[in-house]
Amino acid sequence: MMTYIISFFLLTGSLFALLAAVGVVRMPDLYTRMHAATKAGAFGCALILIAVMLSIPTPRVIIESLAILFFFYLTAPIAAHLVGRISYRRHFPIWTAKNKKSEGE
Repeated sequence: MMTYIISFFLLTGSLFALLAAVGVVRMPDLYTRMHAATKAGAFGCALILIAVMLSIPTPRVIIESLAILFFFYLTAPIAAHLVGRISYRRHFPIWTAKNKKSEGE
């Protein structure tokens, strides 16, 4: 039974990581790409680390996995905010539906 739970977490985490990668490639501008990478990537990483904690339930692995999760959830939103803030202040273009029509699509 535990194998199925671990497999579920691994597959779901991998799916979210894949969605983050697809979001980075498919989204039209920096701000939406950053959002896709930060949100889906962080959740995918969390699910994979939960699977690791369940598959190797030693104190060292659990502490290291929780430390990674804490560090990732502490730094990812701050880094995304700073990248977005710098891009906005440097007048990086924001995608709108009007931009898409003007490109001839």
